[in-house]
Amino acid sequence: MKISKMFNTSLIVTTIMIPSVVFGIGGASGTKTDWQIQGQIGAVKLNPYGKAPLTAVILDGGYVLSDVRVSVLSKDKISELSYKVDDNKLKTYGGIPIFGLYPSYLNTIKVSYTKSLFGKSEKVENEYYKIATSGVNIRPSGNTLQRGIPFEKIEILKVEKEFEDRLYLINNAPGKFNGISSLAVWNNPVGGALEWDESSNAFIIDTKGEIRWYFDSDKLMDYDNIYNRGIMMGFRQNNDGALTWGFGQRYVKYDLMGREIFNRILPSSYIDFSHSMDNMQNGNYLLRVALANVKRPDGKNVRSVRDVIVEVDKDGNVVDEWRLFEILDPYRANVIKALDQGAVCLNVDTSKAGHTLSDEDLVKMDTSDIFGDIAGTGVGRNWAHVNSVDYDPSDDSIIISSRHQSAIIKIGRDKKVKWILGAHKGWGDKYKKALLQPVDKNGKKIICKDEYSKCDVSTNGGFDFPWTQHTAFRIDEKSSKRYIYISVFDNGDARGLSQPPFANLKYSRAVVYKIDQQNKTVEQIWEYGKQRKNEWFSPITSLVEYHKDKNSILVYSASAGMSFDLNKGIALGEPKPEIDEFKWGAKEPSVQIKFSGGGVGYQAMPIDLKKAFE
Repeated sequence: MKISKMFNTSLIVTTIMIPSVVFGIGGASGTKTDWQIQGQIGAVKLNPYGKAPLTAVILDGGYVLSDVRVSVLSKDKISELSYKVDDNKLKTYGGIPIFGLYPSYLNTIKVSYTKSLFGKSEKVENEYYKIATSGVNIRPSGNTLQRGIPFEKIEILKVEKEFEDRLYLINNAPGKFNGISSLAVWNNPVGGALEWDESSNAFIIDTKGEIRWYFDSDKLMDYDNIYNRGIMMGFRQNNDGALTWGFGQRYVKYDLMGREIFNRILPSSYIDFSHSMDNMQNGNYLLRVALANVKRPDGKNVRSVRDVIVEVDKDGNVVDEWRLFEILDPYRANVIKALDQGAVCLNVDTSKAGHTLSDEDLVKMDTSDIFGDIAGTGVGRNWAHVNSVDYDPSDDSIIISSRHQSAIIKIGRDKKVKWILGAHKGWGDKYKKALLQPVDKNGKKIICKDEYSKCDVSTNGGFDFPWTQHTAFRIDEKSSKRYIYISVFDNGDARGLSQPPFANLKYSRAVVYKIDQQNKTVEQIWEYGKQRKNEWFSPITSLVEYHKDKNSILVYSASAGMSFDLNKGIALGEPKPEIDEFKWGAKEPSVQIKFSGGGVGYQAMPIDLKKAFE
């Protein structure tokens, strides 16, 4: 028996040499195969496209393969990560795609398949392969909140049996690192959000807290090129199983094996992608961007900030755009004045904890040439901070979440506002007919004080509007043309258009609203989080989304525990993001997974291997 190690640029495999391992031998006049073949078909190619290190392909070895099933055996030797592979996928990858390898581990993979050649077929059952992997190689940010890659600790608090097979994609932004974005300025014209450029990562875990996939963003980014770097955000799994997202000045699509489908720079009129990329039912994409050059009413040319939606087709052509500063009121300042300036989304500045803006501050800013990614009013400042966009195919409209207006807004193709879910205070006459009226489960009106900005949750069944919210997703499976269900993460900063006397009084909620679009009413039908109080409060980021496969609501409280001392202007607690997944209507989660030592979370979602491979 001989122990040997084989090395090449794409894989490292340690094997025990036994007779079933085949090496082809040939000379100058014959064929020669000088790589290892473990089974009856081809060699193992690890990380076949260079961007997904925990994937591999068992090459087809010249056979036509079909009827393929893959099982990656778990470390406990009991459970498996299993999936079938569509015959055409086998041709795409030139063999059997292997997904879900453990890092720094000698993985065991069981495959079954039929191999065919010149009309003869043979069924191969339960053939085993060994694949060794290296550790997770994600670039750290250098921020002291990130003490592990990608986390220091993952706690599995609860997983009910029905959810044990879940795989969760986690998209985080662990902190800003020194780079050219902190040294450069968008100065032709002025403003924009280029400086909002931090390290980010995307990885997939199972319900045992094991990492089973990650995207090697260092292979995607060019850190010396302004146009090829930025925070990866807006991950969505498309119906074909591939992932779409954007970063900085680009938007991309890659499958789970790391194969590039497209990687495009934004159309030339637009800059600064962040937060949201929606894959529309018609095959187009909605991107949350900004304008590269817009002339303000005062004649100044600026870059806008997080206030434009552009629709592009599958080839990257612009189909339509929504200029929100023309559709909405960029000078509505009720929410902006109440924001905690210590945490304006990922712009975290502990020295400003508890500080708010006054009318004088806004007037001074508006009469100045101060533009860019700052909370303020008017085009060229962060007046809207749109953090999600979702398409409603029932009436060809978009639904946006505007953090700095604390409003969820539906806008038609004609650029007219259909309805506004948010406190009524501060909206001009042209918008008042679009404001939704809160009702209880019996359809009775709920009356809130101060122009519906302060709702007494103890007497109205718990109803409240969303405040500085993230994600407003239409629940397609439960909605109709008249009634629409919306899932929202109500972050809770500036609740009631004010700051509480003590920071620990703040709380966040996951909420589902039912909107009667005909009668312009809104009913709150489910919430979670208020009972968790400040422990679960996420001042920034986060997500709530419905998933049809388990009739469930997935919640990622992505900055839970992040708090500040309002007097001293210092951070009191670090983020401890938490995944909670609920059966529809349940008061308590079926899944609870808590993370620490990884910095600020952004979003999370289940990943469906059937979409990707079957």
